[in-house]
Amino acid sequence: MNDLTALRQELKYHKTNACVQCGYCLPACPTYATMGKETHSPRGRINLVKMAGEGRIKDLSILEEPMDLCLGCRACETVCPTGVEYGTILEAARAAITRRKKFSLPARVARKLVFTKVIPSRKAMNFIGNSMWLYEKSGMQKIARKTGLTNLLPGKLGEFEAIVPSPVSPKRRSTLPRFTPAKGAKKYTVAFFAGCVMDGMFRRINELSVKLLAEAGCDVLVIDNQTCCGALHAHSGELDHARMLAKNNITVFEPLQVDFIVNNAGGCGAILVEYDHLLADEPEWSEQAKQFAAKSKDISQILALCGGIAGTTRQPERVTYQRSCHMTNVQKVTKEPQQLIQSLVGVELVEMKDANMCCGSAGIYNIVNYDASMDILDLKMEHVAASHATTIITTNPGCLLQMKLGIEREKLQGKVRAVHLVEYLAEAAGIH
Repeated sequence: MNDLTALRQELKYHKTNACVQCGYCLPACPTYATMGKETHSPRGRINLVKMAGEGRIKDLSILEEPMDLCLGCRACETVCPTGVEYGTILEAARAAITRRKKFSLPARVARKLVFTKVIPSRKAMNFIGNSMWLYEKSGMQKIARKTGLTNLLPGKLGEFEAIVPSPVSPKRRSTLPRFTPAKGAKKYTVAFFAGCVMDGMFRRINELSVKLLAEAGCDVLVIDNQTCCGALHAHSGELDHARMLAKNNITVFEPLQVDFIVNNAGGCGAILVEYDHLLADEPEWSEQAKQFAAKSKDISQILALCGGIAGTTRQPERVTYQRSCHMTNVQKVTKEPQQLIQSLVGVELVEMKDANMCCGSAGIYNIVNYDASMDILDLKMEHVAASHATTIITTNPGCLLQMKLGIEREKLQGKVRAVHLVEYLAEAAGIH
């Protein structure tokens, strides 16, 4: 096998041949809409990969900026008439670039620490969550915000510090039950996928998720030795680490006699349902990965399958739904969240313009590509304003933070709020 043949396999070059360069993807691409560059469109990025696979581009670092600035929202896949597997091509290209990139020593250490020691570790994420609780309860948060110390955080992290959710106490963090029985007649037995960021920063949403599932008629299992889904690793070019995490989750969930494995984060769910694709080159894992992927469901799917959650708003209100790209374009979950919202008494659901367009969050995209992300967010907030909704409902933690940041940027505090679908349903049902 020569070097070019090996590179083609690494880049999944054969998958680029499905792209006929028709341009149907252009209107669906947020970065093309805001940047107007062909190299920052799906077909442009595919063409770059194709040129690299044909030896016309020798230095893969040329691909780095276009690939880094891609949100990975995969809206292009939804509109593509020829079924191009853009997500597979994108992640393969990012991994190839990462393998060849010469990171500085601090960058290498930081990446290894984050991807191998922090994100996959429940202890580390719990420590972060507990530290955030101490930061808030000790009064340090108020002092830091009042004195402007948060502005000294690197990049634009000071803006994100202002919108992080209120953490739960260390005592409460340790009390998520390992088994919660269904209320009334049991309909299903499910295992709850807690996630890493969700469990570290959004623990209250996880708690409410378990309660909602039980309320809907599910026995709910929560196991300790589950780990990160691997999405952040895959999106950052760390495919080997993503595969390792996938194998761990498959191993620990497989023995459970459950009907479904339920998550509450669009980004996590997207990679969970594609574990079979992630491990496609490892035949010994193929069948297990397929079974795991088939059982993986978003919480909205299971709640809808169980008949929904009875509830009513305290007063009539207009809401809009911020779609998670990975739920819409990868999991293909579109109708269930809307059905659940519309089933609540007193709610008027208003679809915003370009509802399928990404909000610009995309994992940590809004941190590492802040300016590009804010351009996309500003467009999204224009559509939110036109909906005249007072509540923005999301189904993904990144979207939730992005919408809260949009509210801050537009100075809509007290007029508009952003909540996760789980929070909204629990609130309407009187579940605390």
